[in-house]
Amino acid sequence: MKIGNIDLGERPVVLAPMEDVTDASFRILCREQGAAMVTTEFVSSDGLIRDAAKAIAKMRTLEEEAPVAIQIYGNLPEAMVEAAQMADRAAEIAGGHGADVVDINFGCPVSKIAGRGAGSGMMKEPDKMVAITRAVVEAVGRPVTVKTRLGWDDNSRIIVELAERLQDAGIAALTIHGRTRCQMYKGEADWSLIGAVKANPRMHIPIIGNGDINSAARAKEAFERYGVDGIMVGRASFGRPWIFREIRHLLDTGEEMAPPSVAERVALAKRQMQLSLDLKGPVTGVYEMRRHLSCYFKGLPDFKETRIRLVTEKDPAEVFALLDYVAERWGDTPLPDAEGVYGV
Repeated sequence: MKIGNIDLGERPVVLAPMEDVTDASFRILCREQGAAMVTTEFVSSDGLIRDAAKAIAKMRTLEEEAPVAIQIYGNLPEAMVEAAQMADRAAEIAGGHGADVVDINFGCPVSKIAGRGAGSGMMKEPDKMVAITRAVVEAVGRPVTVKTRLGWDDNSRIIVELAERLQDAGIAALTIHGRTRCQMYKGEADWSLIGAVKANPRMHIPIIGNGDINSAARAKEAFERYGVDGIMVGRASFGRPWIFREIRHLLDTGEEMAPPSVAERVALAKRQMQLSLDLKGPVTGVYEMRRHLSCYFKGLPDFKETRIRLVTEKDPAEVFALLDYVAERWGDTPLPDAEGVYGV
């Protein structure tokens, strides 16, 4: 599958953008674990054009995580164009590798985004969505992609027609989350409409499916049943970056990979922890790893006290010591890695 001239290989598995989750340390780890491409946390177009330091910092990417998409969101055409141009020049503005792809977020369902007409709030204004997309495509030199949902609610599942219009606006690939905005993350994702977009003979750009991919088996089914070109994994990767390796193994060999041992999970947690420290320093690096460390060992028996210590300790050396203790005490404990343990 190609996005522009970027070759992601056959049946690629991509890391979804997640606010406060997909920072550089997590993105690098997911690439090492088999993600074909990763995406930044979403960046506010308004923040970028105001030169907000936090928004600009989110655009800093590293060579180790490439190929990487920088995702922007907003609902004002002029601001979105300017933000896209800044994302296009991210290496110059924020330093580091920059963007391989500029991705537009038309899918975020949270009220503070969608409620003011951005993210999946744009599903109420498809004409404006298409106009913004066309303007962004014309304004940048890199491939532009879109991530969106089926529609605003069950009475406006417009994705099949909308996909054609977005393609005609010039995007290089389309990612579809199989829920409406009003569903948020409730219920099951409807992949039948994702499949309908892919089966539309007018569509020629890659279609990436997203929603409820929380196991290698579900990923394989999505490719085989719905014919998508790629899949995107979001919440199931949180505290479980090895899901990309599990999916890749099943797709490439036809065999399920055994879940990683506690010792293997500790090694990955330490790797991410060190990346976080290197990139953000000891204070922020430890603080922002807490949300990840709280999820790495879900299902481990008698773990509550140790988990509390892991997510409250401030000294990096003590966090590493606690991780070594986890490996020593629970190293041989079998842990489930089945769908449902980590959500979707």
